[in-house]
Amino acid sequence: MVSANQEMVVYCFDTLVAHYNSEEAPPPAFDAEQHALRDCRFPLIQPQELPYLECTVSILTNYETALNYLDWEIGTHGLTIEFTDPDYNVRRSATYLPEVAAHEGWTKVETIDSLMRKAGYNGIINESLRKRIRLTRYQSTIYTMHYNDYTSYVKRTRGAAPTVNRVKHN
Repeated sequence: MVSANQEMVVYCFDTLVAHYNSEEAPPPAFDAEQHALRDCRFPLIQPQELPYLECTVSILTNYETALNYLDWEIGTHGLTIEFTDPDYNVRRSATYLPEVAAHEGWTKVETIDSLMRKAGYNGIINESLRKRIRLTRYQSTIYTMHYNDYTSYVKRTRGAAPTVNRVKHN
C-alpha cells in the first residue's frame, strides 16, 4: 500500500516554486498527478503566500462498498455518496475525506446530509432518501509539512534553500 510521505509533500512545494519561477517542476520520485495549479474550485495561490502555506497530501486507500449510509466510522472513513435526485432524476455524488466529519463535529446523519447538499441536492432530505444512497467508504494516510519545514528540508538535502521570484523568505 502506498502511504503519504515527506517526498510527496516536498514535490507539491517543488511544483509551486517551479511554477512561480517559470521553471519546469522536477520529476517526482513516485507516481503523481499535478492538480494544485488546475483546481478551479479555489483561487490560485499567490507567490507571496508561499511562506504561510502548509501542505497536506492524502493518499486514499481501502475502498469498500458500505452496507448502508451509516456503515462507516467518523474519523476513520472518508465517504463518497451517489444517489438519484428524486426531483430532477439526475445522478448526484460528493465526497469527504476521513477527517472532515470529525473536524466539523458532525454526526453520521449530519455528514450524510451535508454531502447530499454538497452534491447539489436542494430538496427535502429524509430517511427514505438516505436509505437509497450508495456509499463507498475509504481510508487515507496523510503527511503534512509547513513551507518553513520544506525550505529547511531543501537546504539540508540540496545545499541551498529554494528561492521564488518576488518572495522574501525568513
